[in-house]
Amino acid sequence: MTNFSQQSVMDKFLEANREAISFLKVGDLVEGEIISQGRRALFVDLGSFGTGIIYGLEFLNAKDVIKNLKAGDKIVAKVVDLENEKGYIELSLKEADKQKIQQRFRDLREKEEVIKAKVIGANRGGLIIEFEENRGFMPVSQLSSEHYPRVSDADKNKIFEELKKFVGQEIKCKIIDFNPRGDKLIFSEREAVETDVKELISAYQVGDVVDGVISGIANFGVFFRFIDKPEIEGLIHISELDHRLIESPKEVVKVGDLVKAQIIEIKDNRISLSLKALKVDPWEKVAEHYQVGQVIDGEVFRFNPFGALIKLDPDFQGLIHVSEFGSIEKMKEQLVLGRSYKFVIDLINPQEKRLLLKLKND
Repeated sequence: MTNFSQQSVMDKFLEANREAISFLKVGDLVEGEIISQGRRALFVDLGSFGTGIIYGLEFLNAKDVIKNLKAGDKIVAKVVDLENEKGYIELSLKEADKQKIQQRFRDLREKEEVIKAKVIGANRGGLIIEFEENRGFMPVSQLSSEHYPRVSDADKNKIFEELKKFVGQEIKCKIIDFNPRGDKLIFSEREAVETDVKELISAYQVGDVVDGVISGIANFGVFFRFIDKPEIEGLIHISELDHRLIESPKEVVKVGDLVKAQIIEIKDNRISLSLKALKVDPWEKVAEHYQVGQVIDGEVFRFNPFGALIKLDPDFQGLIHVSEFGSIEKMKEQLVLGRSYKFVIDLINPQEKRLLLKLKND
């Protein structure tokens, strides 16, 4: 009778234990109290879930942490097996720490929190960032406009030299991408700065004329920093610098120039501006200067796949099409860069700002 009662109690205990374990899943974090520690294993009281064990490779991986633990200490561990061959719940301290870190990164990304991180290296694509002993990457495209390398010819070696100047510095940034499987951690300084700038930008609207300074020049345009709000930097595309066709922004402005510009677009916390919008468009009065059939002098200043661009005066340029010569090679045989020739105006289209020419035959 006594044996039967003891067996019943044991069965009930095992059944309750299995029932409790059924609520656990592999990957769950559990809290427990250390029962004892041996040379190769650590036993943990998990309450109603039963007894957990950290041993084998998991014990070795966490030995630096385990050596500072004693009986009675509470720990949080990750479940890696619900029931091993000895009936214990296998646990991992290392995986628990990794999961907590991963969850922290997810929270920072989802809440879009601005953090401070240290630049510990650079390559031609961006900066290597360290945050809470974890490494990530910040692509060049995610740098703020203030720190974006001002390299006019987009030379990767020059960009690399500029990026190396940030090593050792702390910068404000956000985590914008996190993939724990591939240990992918991507930071953005640009988005952190845009959070601060967003409210400042809201004070402006398309059409406003603002004062600024040319803060940088690139092949595609120039950077324009607002005088009254230096935190804001906009872009003036090369096509918005002047009504005439230009090869380089340096033909119109230089770094440090104080200029007025008109806001032509505000999108995604970015401001696009125009110098051209504040200049008189000479094409509106092209008829006062040129007429179809008129013979004029013009200087050849550039070849392109369509023909040769001809400078007529500071405001107007014309094009003589390659079809007038038969091929680019033949065109270059008859026209020399920098030399002036006589042309006949064949077509004027003010709306498209096109003036087509033919070479005058003597």
